Amino acid sequence: MPCHAAVSGDQQLIQIVDAALADSVRRSGKWLACRPGCSQCCVGAFAINQLDAARVRAGLEELERQDPERAIRVRARVNAYVTRLADGYPGDPRTGVLDESEEASQRWDDFANDEPCPVLDPGTGTCDLYHSRPMTCRTFGPPLMSDGELGVCELCFDGVTDEEVAACEIHPDPDHLEAVVLKELEKSTHTSGNTIVGFALACQSSTIAPSLSHRQPRVTDFSTYPLPGGKDTLSCAESGEGSAPSARR
Repeated sequence: MPCHAAVSGDQQLIQIVDAALADSVRRSGKWLACRPGCSQCCVGAFAINQLDAARVRAGLEELERQDPERAIRVRARVNAYVTRLADGYPGDPRTGVLDESEEASQRWDDFANDEPCPVLDPGTGTCDLYHSRPMTCRTFGPPLMSDGELGVCELCFDGVTDEEVAACEIHPDPDHLEAVVLKELEKSTHTSGNTIVGFALACQSSTIAPSLSHRQPRVTDFSTYPLPGGKDTLSCAESGEGSAPSARR
């Protein structure tokens, strides 16, 4: 699949999700506590799909062009992250793909729960790849339906009624465009399964990132994994250079 086709589909998805987010943020008003520097949701591993993985890799490539020193710091945090966690990774550390077995799912429950996302700048508490962040990070904060229940960040909507929460619900992808774009990407790259941000960025891949970027990303020997289905993530709803989410729903 040509690069521009994948970029086009993902950019359309981002526009739809960001528009839905802006509308929910407007309705939520003061009940939404998300602000740049609030990074509680950036602690703990969470699963991302291959479209998210391709986007964050392309985002780091862009950062390497625009701000090389900042990108070097991200790479250093990524390398330290995978070095600490590779042995206990509930998947294949060479590909980064998470294992979906029952045993791996049990390991996932206790995996990296206290680890900050390596893309989080520890000095500012903001995301260094904010504009390329995963969909989970884009939608975290406002009320979002998950498994039949509305989930919200525990720091938001304090003291409000269930009806007030429901009135602010975000509908990020009503036409399920993400599933369509993801399916096309997986078909073209022959890569499927969930992973996590750190291992996605550390993965040495010649197939996924080029679908969203013309340049081959520089990476280390670790790869991305498909997540076992036991974890979810939450995202930061603050527009601008805010914190990216990593909490589990």
